[in-house]
Amino acid sequence: MATYKTQIQWGGPNAEWHDDTDLTIVINNRAGVVPNTGMPGTGTQVTWSSPQGNGSITFFEDGNLFSGSAQFKGEGPVGYRGTLKP
Repeated sequence: MATYKTQIQWGGPNAEWHDDTDLTIVINNRAGVVPNTGMPGTGTQVTWSSPQGNGSITFFEDGNLFSGSAQFKGEGPVGYRGTLKP
């Protein structure tokens, strides 16, 4: 399981970033993609879609950071990034 402090960005690539709600990820199948006791490896990509919104992110620096985009219910698409919480 990995929990990230997240930020969103709207208004273009040079716009300010704004704090958002934490993101917690656990993905298990035959092997732990994001195991209960670890983080996703560099290059791991996660995409989701639900009635509450969708997103697509890629992890960097051994799972300590992610970057991508998200779109939440009733809102336009935004830049989306996160830093692993201690």
